Amino acid sequence: MPRRVKDFIDISEYTSLSDLIRYLETIRDNLPPEHEAELKIRGDDVFGRRLTITYFREQTAEELEIESRYNGATKAGDADIEELRHKLDDVPLRREGIPKV
Repeated sequence: MPRRVKDFIDISEYTSLSDLIRYLETIRDNLPPEHEAELKIRGDDVFGRRLTITYFREQTAEELEIESRYNGATKAGDADIEELRHKLDDVPLRREGIPKV
């Protein structure tokens, strides 16, 4: 089953009301099923404010391919790290210059 990812749409504060309404209607009409969309105001007085719409969508084929490449590499990398950890456990620790307590 593909994973769902959270996606973002930002709308700047410099948008006319008519454009904003039209834009929000277009976004609403094109959201995927079970999107769980939310609208928030983000930002501050220094960097400006914007409306941010967040929603969930299914991963694209390209995202699935990239994730599968990294998942396989992670499992192999975990085994390599575990093997290296065992080798380091066998290295004797010299305590020169460290006072014994």
